Amino acid sequence: MRHFAVSKNIRQFPLAKRGMPVDRNLPLTERERQIILVLSEGISNKEIGRRLGLTEGTVKVHLHRIYRKLGIANRTALAVLAHTGTG
Repeated sequence: MRHFAVSKNIRQFPLAKRGMPVDRNLPLTERERQIILVLSEGISNKEIGRRLGLTEGTVKVHLHRIYRKLGIANRTALAVLAHTGTG
């Protein structure tokens, strides 16, 4: 399983929306890492759910938590981070 490093220069990515709590001290869970890996293929939440045996709503909840932990605002920034992370 790949592990994703967050770039030290994270300011180049869209930041979390104003008022959205950022919790960069929490580590990503194994499931969150799986979701990032599948999301980086450019597929929909529904397809991510199918591949991982989750509902689309559960995928959305996981993505929201991932965004909060990484301090980013959207799936595009997450996909960029996934592709620039270390293997």
